[in-house]
Amino acid sequence: MLEGASLAVEDGQFVSLVGPSGSGKSSLLRAVIGLQRPLEGTVEPEVAPRDVAILFQDDALLPWKTARDNVALGLALKGVRRDDALAQADLWLERLDLVGLGHRFPRHLSGGQRKRVALAQVLARAPKLLLMDEPFASLDAIVRARIIQDVASLVDGERISVLLVTHDLEEAISLSDHIYVLSRGPRARVTRDYETALSRPRDPVRARMDSAFAPLYEKIWNDLSREIDRRP
Repeated sequence: MLEGASLAVEDGQFVSLVGPSGSGKSSLLRAVIGLQRPLEGTVEPEVAPRDVAILFQDDALLPWKTARDNVALGLALKGVRRDDALAQADLWLERLDLVGLGHRFPRHLSGGQRKRVALAQVLARAPKLLLMDEPFASLDAIVRARIIQDVASLVDGERISVLLVTHDLEEAISLSDHIYVLSRGPRARVTRDYETALSRPRDPVRARMDSAFAPLYEKIWNDLSREIDRRP
C-alpha cells in the first residue's frame, strides 16, 4: 500500500519507479490505467484513456492469432480499418526487426521475438503515455539489452511519455530522465527522487559508461539497501 506518493511524468519524459518488493510499484501503475482505484488521493492523467498503453512482464498476445494479427488488434480496437491496421502492423514489425515473422503464432516465436511483437502492438497504437511493468525481466541479458536499446530509440523518436516499474537499477538509470525511490511496505511512500544527468538521445549501453552513472547508481543503491534493511 502506498501512502502520500506524489509523482509526475512530464510530456516526453521517461520516469522509473524502483523500490523493494511489496512497495506498491505495480499497484501505482494499475491505478494510473484505471485497473485499481486509490483509497485516497487522485490520479490526474492529462491524456485520454485510449492514449495510454501498458506493457506487462507476461506478453498479452493472443495465442490463436499470428504476430501480424496481434499487432493489428490494438489498432482495430481503436477503430482503424482492417486493411490499414494490417499495413501499419507490417510497418511496426519491420521497425522492430521482425520482417518475415508476421505469419508465425506466438508459440513459434522466441521470448525476445514475442516481446518485440508485444512492443509493436502497443507502439502501433501511438500512445502518448506508455506504462511498463518489468517488461524485460524474463529475457536473456543480450536479448534484453538489444530490446531496451530499441525501446529507448523508439520512445525518443515518437516522443512518448513512459512510466517504468523495474527492479533493475542499471536499467532505470540508463533509460530514465527521473527516478523515484519507494520505501519498504506495507505503507510505502516516495523517499527520494533523482534526475539523471545523462544526455538524450539515450543509448542505454553507452549510458553506463557516462561519468554520472556510477555516482548515481551508488546513491540509489544505498537508498534501496537502507529500505530493505529497515524493520517494518
